[in-house]
Amino acid sequence: MCLDNQLTTVITADGSSTFFSDTFGEAFHSIHGAKQEAESKFVIPTRIRDKAKQQNCVNILDVCYGLGYNSAAAIACIEDLGKNSAQLQIIALENDLQVPQQAIANGLLDIWPQPVVQKLQELATIGQVQTRNLNMQLLIGDARQTAQNIPTGWADAIFLDPFSPPRCPQLWTVEFMALLASCLKSDGYIVTYSCAAAVRTAMLTNGLEVSSTKPVGRRSPGTIAAFSPTFFLPLPQAEQEILQTRSSIPYRDPNLSDPASAILQRRQNEQSQSLLEPTSSWKRRQVLC
Repeated sequence: MCLDNQLTTVITADGSSTFFSDTFGEAFHSIHGAKQEAESKFVIPTRIRDKAKQQNCVNILDVCYGLGYNSAAAIACIEDLGKNSAQLQIIALENDLQVPQQAIANGLLDIWPQPVVQKLQELATIGQVQTRNLNMQLLIGDARQTAQNIPTGWADAIFLDPFSPPRCPQLWTVEFMALLASCLKSDGYIVTYSCAAAVRTAMLTNGLEVSSTKPVGRRSPGTIAAFSPTFFLPLPQAEQEILQTRSSIPYRDPNLSDPASAILQRRQNEQSQSLLEPTSSWKRRQVLC
């Protein structure tokens, strides 16, 4: 979520570029590799290729579309299967239209095949794309509101890619996660780069089970969540234990309308009154073991 955002181009370790947001003080992608992150943290864990082989249609909800890399990776994956691949439907949510438009204008999407770039250029210009195998919409606005337009049980995969929880807590709350869970198919996946205990608690609170995805370019894993976790491995012991500390207290936004400051303060108040072990104490015990 970003309005009046100052964008600076940053080259990442795999040679692809991303934007740095002066408003949020963060880059849109991992500096270890923007393209690699889109493919390895979002498309591969959600088994898009397998679903495209098994189904006539694959539905993706791309939350915080940004530069469009996650959608680009999904489109490229499906198109790589050839003419007989499944139809791909993507609904992309973004708060700031200038981000995808500037990504196109600055040639940042040229790392993808030209047919993919052309589709995303059309999306950034008129807000929709429709071809024989692709139906795509770009909804501009606060994702807490635009996500309410997604049909119940629609998504095979949800790419959850906001700025980090401390910077953009609005899109990591129990209530927003409930909204996303309602959009998810019974065998669908929600995937994100974050492994924060508060994020995982929000998922668990909404009846999802969670597992770690492989680290990409850094030590921390991502998170994948599902109602039917057929392929999930148990969380490592340390990741289970931190869910019993104050770090696991989730962000809350009862009416899906509070500003970041109110959401952060509400969580801080809840943490200060919690009987759970302080995360700092737990970390000290890990060092001593």
